[in-house]
Amino acid sequence: MTLSPGKQWSMRRMADANGIFKMTAVDQRPPIKGPIAAHLGVEAAPWEEVARFKALLVETLQDKSTAMLLDPHYAIPKAIDTLSPAKGLIVTLEDSLFTETPDGRLSSNIDDWSVEKIKRMGGDAVKVLAWYRPDAGESVCTAQQDYVKKIGEDCARYDIPFLFELLVYPLAADAHQTTDYIEMKGKKADDVLASVEEFAKPDYGVDVFKLESPVNAKDADGSAEVQAVFDEMGRLAGRPWVMLSAGAGKAEFRNVLDHAFAAGASGFLAGRAIWLEAFQAYPDWDKIRSALETDASAYLADISALADAKAAPWSSHSCYGPEGAAFQPADASFRHGYAGFGE
Repeated sequence: MTLSPGKQWSMRRMADANGIFKMTAVDQRPPIKGPIAAHLGVEAAPWEEVARFKALLVETLQDKSTAMLLDPHYAIPKAIDTLSPAKGLIVTLEDSLFTETPDGRLSSNIDDWSVEKIKRMGGDAVKVLAWYRPDAGESVCTAQQDYVKKIGEDCARYDIPFLFELLVYPLAADAHQTTDYIEMKGKKADDVLASVEEFAKPDYGVDVFKLESPVNAKDADGSAEVQAVFDEMGRLAGRPWVMLSAGAGKAEFRNVLDHAFAAGASGFLAGRAIWLEAFQAYPDWDKIRSALETDASAYLADISALADAKAAPWSSHSCYGPEGAAFQPADASFRHGYAGFGE
């Protein structure tokens, strides 16, 4: 893999000076909208309430984050003025609403939103979550593959990193049915690994993987057997990758990170493991702020220290060759082959 100038620059902006990603997700929609609506006894959470919480997350957690993941519905319009321009900006492209079919789930973009617009507004990366099961219906798998491939092509065209998130989910015949954005109970490591293997193919243009634990978070017990599964996931990813928390508890997610860093992960992009406990104080805004400034910030500092000690710098991955992710070609000739958006 050779990084283009725009992608290389943005990858550096999202990481710290040592090449470690310590990124906080603020783009969650159903996990925030749902509890607010339930508490207020309304069908849809008021925009201002959801946006207020997201702005508070940016305000309280950005100092300990190298980058933040924002969505265009709430976080960007409410909190972009609060986000420091020294922080990396990752922007969500996929809609939180998906189409459930008998053969599996289909993803789509937020309406009137695109890779081009994310680049134009100054984003450092495009984040897309795609639900995927390798054993879903053939038409669903093909549709999901085509969806991801088109985004990879657009990211290459606009020279912006493609940060791709994969989540397995229950098919119609599975137990533990849920449409919530949580870790699938009883998930199979083979499904996670096969999904990573598919989207690691060069056709998809993925620059950074945002991956779930290949085993249920509660089973990340430090054993050699679990570590071997993480090692295989890192091998299959074949490029920089970070861990997502999928609503895991603080202790569970820290154990997951231990396994991931030993397998070559370059950091984390997590949300609820960091701030969910604070959010449970809603609608006591003073209590939420206090919890974010203390417990959540302390946890973010703790897993960041773990990343400092054990994570692999993103530019050190072998996919970039013996010279690492250095600017190529390392002379003035790069401009001749550097195409513009319309070329």
